[in-house]
Amino acid sequence: MKFLKRYRFFIVSILALLFLLLLNHGLGWKALNLSMYSLKEMVLIIPPIFILLGLLDIWVPRETMVKYMGEKSGIKGIALSFLLGSATAGPLYGAFPVAAIFLKKGAKLTNVLIFIGAWSTTKIPMFLFELSSLGVKFALTRLLIDIPGIILIAFTLSRLLSKEEIKSIYENAKSL
Repeated sequence: MKFLKRYRFFIVSILALLFLLLLNHGLGWKALNLSMYSLKEMVLIIPPIFILLGLLDIWVPRETMVKYMGEKSGIKGIALSFLLGSATAGPLYGAFPVAAIFLKKGAKLTNVLIFIGAWSTTKIPMFLFELSSLGVKFALTRLLIDIPGIILIAFTLSRLLSKEEIKSIYENAKSL
């Protein structure tokens, strides 16, 4: 029963996919192929992320994380959060385990939110692609709008959360 409860979304998704295959064979195969492609992509991306997380957890002492990204890190923590988030490659779902490790190690919530925002919008490879494909004006304009936007969103979210909610976020990160 615990197994069924834990994997209910996955089981319902498989049943829906099988039902779609029976109902509309062509569309069902397209959905199945897309699902298999997504699964393959995740299998290739998730293990390296977790290996890097394990190394980050072991190699970076909590004191170092607090010093550079903690409550009193100031502009240094914001800049480092942007740098780490922008230097990444991979889909956004890879950012969340990294963010959990940052929280576990004592990073300030605002800096973690900035890291997630940078991962999603200011990646260096994406910026280089935009420079070559869409031009300098577009790439720089987007970047100059995104950076203050990410900072504004991170600080706003941090202010909107109660102390109990923030404490709960840190406790959940520590339990991972």
